[in-house]
Order: sequence, then C-alpha cells, then structure tokens
Amino acid sequence: MAGRTSFFYFFNVKYKRIMANKYEPTIGLEIHVELKTKTKMFCSCLNDPLEKEANKNICPICTAQPGSLPVINEEAIHSVIKAGLALNCKIAEKTWFERKNYFYPDLPKGYQITQFESPLCFEGKLDGIKIRRIHLEEDTGRLMHKNLPAGRQGGYSLVDFNRAGMPLMELVTEPDIHFAEQAKNFAQELQLIFKYLGISDADMEKGQMRVEANISLNMGTKVEVKNLNSFRSVEKAIEYEIKRQQEILEEDGKIEHETRGWDDAKQETFSQRTKETSDDYRYFPEPDLPPLDIKPELIKKLAAEIPELPQVRRKRFEKEYKLPALSVDILVNFKYLADFFEHTVSELNAWLKSGKIKTDIDRLIVLSANYIITEFPKFIFENREIKITPENFAELIYLIFIGEISSSGAQEALKEMFKTGADPSQIIESRNLKQVSNRDDLDKIAEQTIKNNPQPVEDYKQGKETALQFLVGQAMRETKGKANPEVVAKILRDILTK
Repeated sequence: MAGRTSFFYFFNVKYKRIMANKYEPTIGLEIHVELKTKTKMFCSCLNDPLEKEANKNICPICTAQPGSLPVINEEAIHSVIKAGLALNCKIAEKTWFERKNYFYPDLPKGYQITQFESPLCFEGKLDGIKIRRIHLEEDTGRLMHKNLPAGRQGGYSLVDFNRAGMPLMELVTEPDIHFAEQAKNFAQELQLIFKYLGISDADMEKGQMRVEANISLNMGTKVEVKNLNSFRSVEKAIEYEIKRQQEILEEDGKIEHETRGWDDAKQETFSQRTKETSDDYRYFPEPDLPPLDIKPELIKKLAAEIPELPQVRRKRFEKEYKLPALSVDILVNFKYLADFFEHTVSELNAWLKSGKIKTDIDRLIVLSANYIITEFPKFIFENREIKITPENFAELIYLIFIGEISSSGAQEALKEMFKTGADPSQIIESRNLKQVSNRDDLDKIAEQTIKNNPQPVEDYKQGKETALQFLVGQAMRETKGKANPEVVAKILRDILTK
C-alpha cells in the first residue's frame, strides 16, 4: 500500500483534475467481510471458509429445514461493534434483525436474515470518508457450475451450503469518494484494520472480503459494480465505469440504473440486471430472533480490547523509531513483521539498559527494520513456520553491527536460524562465518589482489574511485565474503597511496 504522503499527494492532484472536468465522479462502496468466528451466524456449525469438502459444515438451521430456529452468534455481534469503534462509529443502543426477501439458488431460506432499519454501527469516518452504516447478516451458499463441452447440452449447477449462514459484515460508505485510487486505498486500509482487530482475515482472493462500487457522474443515475475480488479490480473497474458513463453522456445517452459485473480478462464491466430497490426486498422484522439491547458496559469492555490500529502505529513508528515512511508502511501493513520488529527493539533496549551492549541504539533499530523488511518475507515463504526468536534476531543484528559477521554471512546465518531456531553465535562458529578483520591476515590478501589486478590499480591511481570498490570486491571473493570490507578498503587505500 502506498504511504500516507503519496496517498494525499495523489488525492490532491487527481481531485483537481476531476474538478476541472465537467463530469465529476461520485463513488460509494459496499464492502462485505466474512467474520472469523468459531461458528456460523445463527447455528453451531463450524465457520470454516477453507473447507473443501462440499456440504460438510451444515445443519437444519443453515439449510433452512422446516421447524429449525436461528440463535444469534454473540461473538459476531462483538466483532462488528469492535469494527464500528475502530472506525469512529456510533453504536446502536437498540437493534434487531430483519428478513430481506429475494431468491437466489444458493440462498436456502429464500430470504436473508440481515439488518436494515437499525444497523449495529453508523455515522463513522476513515481517511475523510464517511461511513453510513455497518450491519450484520448471513452469507449465501456457493454455486458450482459444471458446463459440458461446446455443442453438448446438459450442463448443470451444484450448490455447496458450507458458506451459507456464515456471519457477514457489510460496511456502506457515503458517496464521498471521487476517484478510483482513493477507493482502492480506502479498501486496503479497511482490510488492514480488520486484520489488526482479528475479526477477519479479509483475504480478497479467498472471497473473505468483497467490494461493490456505486458510481455516478454529477450525482446522476447510479450504477453498481458487484463482487470485485482484488484491489486492482476495484481500481480498474471504477476507472472503466467512469469512462463508460462519460462516453454515454457525451453522446446524449441515458445511464441505466443497473447492476454490472466486472470481466477481469476483458477489463470491462458488463450488464447483469436492473437494480432492485429496498421496496423490492420487502423487509420486515425477523420474528424468530429477539431485538438486542447494547449496553454501555459492553461497549466499554470491547473498546478496551481494541489494539493499536494502523494509523496510530504508523505515526508512532515514525516518531519513536525514526524510520523512513516507506519502511513504516511495509512494517505496519504486515502486522506479524511489525510485532516481531517491536519485540526485537524491546530486546535491544533491555541489553542496552543492562550494559550488555554499548552503542547507538537508533542505528541498531534501523538495521533491524531493514533486515526484517528485506530478508524475512523470503525466509517465511520458504519455511512457513517461524522458529527464529526476537532475542536471537537481536543478537544477530548486534553481531552484524559490530562487524562480527558480514552481510552475506548474516544471510546464511539467518536462513539457518529460520530453519532450526538455533542461536546465531553457534551457527557462526559451526559454519565458520565469522568476519575476518585481522590486519595481518588481510594485508596478504590485499597485496595479492593488487598484484593480480594491475589495470584497476592504475585506474585508481588516475583518480577513479570506483576502481577501489572493484579491488575490494576481488579481495572479498578471495576470502569467500568473510573479509571485513571496510578494513579491506582501508588497507588497499593505504598500500596504493604510499
């Protein structure tokens, strides 16, 4: 995700460009998020979005068998309230569920239990974009289409009800968004907040977070683009739809009030159906569920459970750790990296207070951040399980800082630490990775390097500083990367300037 500075820079530039155009886009988002509760919304079936066996996690309630009665999932209610508090929303004192009547083949009851008149959360704000409401409902099942080869008839569809009844949070913004990149950045920040709260993994590729965009020009007829399943799709679909509507209006055409889909292969939207209104859904209170009274004591308790959120963490990292904005963004956007970084800093500070190390702690902190950002992702991908501890990593960083091990040796040690969780000092000793800094040993290597490379030596004497770096590289090659490059450079410079 782009940094905060670049976000507002692009916002200002693009917004001015939009205002200069006679067609001003107005965009509102509807974002559905599958909650990470133990069970489904109204029954005790396992809530497992990754279950591959069709129709395994089902029961009479989530498949709408006659006589079955729903029971409200308390954990889901708490999750939505936490989301509302994190997004500066008001929380409803009294709320209830309603039936939304419409037919989909994968909707077991023929209606959906949702909220309409009294959402759990309302009137929030994030990044200057107002949030109209956040409410709770149940998800539908999933259709699996089996199409026969071209020219043959008899294709069919199967229904998997594992997803039916999963708790689904819907967030609706006000139409405060004016360009595609702003919508994408808003959705990315929401995803990050939900992950920090621990209420959802919000993985768009797995369908755990789905975005729908309502787009109009000059507050005219609104078109909804449904089920955008990647941030890139959010941006590209909105850009395409703005352009499509502009072209229609330029030709004095009429924008249809409709629902459209997004074809990622063709990079274009396509018509699906005319848009329904709330009257079409015939909402009425769900008779099988009681209304809810949300007590102030509960709101206070849930507020206390909310962790430090991304926006606050970014500001603190920049101020407290003196890290560049890009490094801060990368760490904060991957919570497990940010958590590991903070544990490492805690270890380094403890060593500093105890007198175990005496050095510039700020430089150690920056070095830790750089290694976590550049090296950790590839090792995590290779090993899946993280065996390295912040204490061992802090020790490795200190050994790098004092020149006990080179950067190439550090990478080799770090790779082994990820695999085994071993202490860095043991790995360095057993693999002979210790950096060579002894002047006597390096004098001989420097003399041989000068003898073997007469042309770079002559270039350096003619004032070409880059030739010295070449000679350092050759000396490092001779020592298989164990030589201290700073010491080698000083020795070479001393010899060549005599």
